[in-house]
Amino acid sequence: QVQLVESGGGLVQPGGSLRLSCVTSGYSFSTYGMSWYRQTPGNERELVADISSIGGTKYADYVKGRFTVSRDNTKNTAYLQMNSLKPEDTAVYYCNQPFLGYWGRGTQVTVSS
Repeated sequence: QVQLVESGGGLVQPGGSLRLSCVTSGYSFSTYGMSWYRQTPGNERELVADISSIGGTKYADYVKGRFTVSRDNTKNTAYLQMNSLKPEDTAVYYCNQPFLGYWGRGTQVTVSS
């Protein structure tokens, strides 16, 4: 059974940092790329960042220079390091295995003073 479980969300002040984790199981993690999305109420999920199976990365323009996506194949885990957080980064963040179509349940990130 494939599982993707996000963690690391929470409440942080503007300018702060959080590190999200996505622990996966049930498939060959190292074979596939991973994606991070976010969603706010009433809006569609939007792509935040991608990381390929060999570590190549892509970012949405609105997070470039602030967020870093990474992976640890020994732990079957993907990460999203988020720095210089802004109130507009407030959302539920999801990890996604795009080729197989699996999603985690999400973790809430709230940026507020």
